[in-house]
Amino acid sequence: MRPLTDEEMKQVFGKLVKYIGENTSLLINRSDDTYCFRLHKNRVYYCSEKLMKKAASISRENLISFGSCFGKFTSSQKFRLTITALDYLAPYAKFKVWLKPSAEQSFLYGNHVLKSGLGRITENTPQYQGVVVFSMSEVPLGFGTTAKSTSDCRRADPMTIVCFHQADIGEYLRDEDIL
Repeated sequence: MRPLTDEEMKQVFGKLVKYIGENTSLLINRSDDTYCFRLHKNRVYYCSEKLMKKAASISRENLISFGSCFGKFTSSQKFRLTITALDYLAPYAKFKVWLKPSAEQSFLYGNHVLKSGLGRITENTPQYQGVVVFSMSEVPLGFGTTAKSTSDCRRADPMTIVCFHQADIGEYLRDEDIL
C-alpha cells in the first residue's frame, strides 16, 4: 500500500473529473473525516485516513484490500474505474442518463444504450461525456460515455447508440474472480 505518484493521481482525478466534475474535491474533504486514495496491487482504494493508518500495520502480503476499490491500473498503465466506485460517484454526477425498464437488462448484460431505451438525459450533455446511468426509479446501474449530445439524441434514429457502456452492476457476476 502506497500513495499514488503524481502521474497516477493525474490519471485517477482525470477520470473522476470526467464523471463528477469539480465535485471531486468533495470526495477528499468530507465532513466526517479526511479521505485519501492509496494503491495496492495495481488497484486504487478510497478510504479514510484512520482506516489507512490501521491497514498500514498489516504486511503487504497479508493485506487483501482496505476501503473501497475505485479502480485499477491496466497492464498498459491506463486507469479504469470499477463498478465499486458507483455508490460514491452517483450522488455527485454532473450528467446522468435514465433508462427505460425495457433497456435496463440489456445494459446490465454489457450492451450499449440505444435511443429506443433512453428514458431521459441531463440537459446540455455534450458528446463523449462521462455519465452515470440510472434506472427510471433512480437506482444507479453503471457508467457510460455519451455517443451523442442531448440535442443530437432528440433527432437520432431509435436504433442509434446514444451511450457507450463502460461498467455496470452486472459485472459482479460476469467479471470478478471467484475466490
